[in-house]
Amino acid sequence: MSDPFRADVLRGKRILVTGGGTGLGKELARAFVARGAAVHICGRRPAVLEQTVAELGAQAQHGGSIEAHVCDVREAEQIESMVETIWQTGPLTGLVNNAAANFIAPSTEISPRGFAAVRSTVMDGALFSTLACGRRWIEQGLPGSVVSMLVTWVWTGSAYVLPSAMAKTAVHAMTMSLAVEWGRHGIRVNAVAPGPFPTDSAWEKLSPIPKANVGAVSSEQVPMRRFGRIEELSNLLTLLQSDGCDYLTGQNIAIDGGHHLAAPSTFADLSQLTASDWAEAKAVVRSRAEAEKAERAAGK
Repeated sequence: MSDPFRADVLRGKRILVTGGGTGLGKELARAFVARGAAVHICGRRPAVLEQTVAELGAQAQHGGSIEAHVCDVREAEQIESMVETIWQTGPLTGLVNNAAANFIAPSTEISPRGFAAVRSTVMDGALFSTLACGRRWIEQGLPGSVVSMLVTWVWTGSAYVLPSAMAKTAVHAMTMSLAVEWGRHGIRVNAVAPGPFPTDSAWEKLSPIPKANVGAVSSEQVPMRRFGRIEELSNLLTLLQSDGCDYLTGQNIAIDGGHHLAAPSTFADLSQLTASDWAEAKAVVRSRAEAEKAERAAGK
């Protein structure tokens, strides 16, 4: 795919990508750094962040750079401290609310703790990060661009991922609300709803049953008959973080090959699963969660 942008289109931009150590966040950071931006990423695992900085730093071009911050976006105080630290070397020009959490489960089995884990990462994290940046932009009379990574479920709902559907819909409401409130300050607030863009970290958690051919992993339900390419997503985010669309605000842009227009709710076909299938999925998810917890405890 040819690059539609000037090579240094993001030179001079300073962008924070939450959850930027892995998955889509990492790929977006990669594109920003290559196009000249000073990128800040955050996450909870120091070793993962360090590895990402080493990898992407070597790919930086046109004055681009990358710096990592250990931060739990579920905690407002940690976000405030991180943003204050970043501001000491210069104000951000953009924020990408990418940090997320999700799992598949029958809604009757959702625990308060499970719901809180998703809500606090998705909704609280996006709100705290956006306010931390927005307050500073407004106080200093600076423009800014916020882009939140959402889903098409904000329009349709989605079975079996109820906490995520609820939290993402709240961020959709935040996007529209702040676009109106902050428009006079030159602050744009938008969102993007990617369809199936395969990344290991996200798809493993949403596909714990290999034999389940659900919408999240089936290109057959996409009108274009293929998955999205990372370059297509990063091109859209580059446009939103550049100076090329300053009149665009309050929008949630679907980039999914027409999937949400043609297919049923993303996980609707999970209704076919039996109780034993769900038990198998629960065991896989628990095993992965315990492995991640052990990695965090070991500082990885």
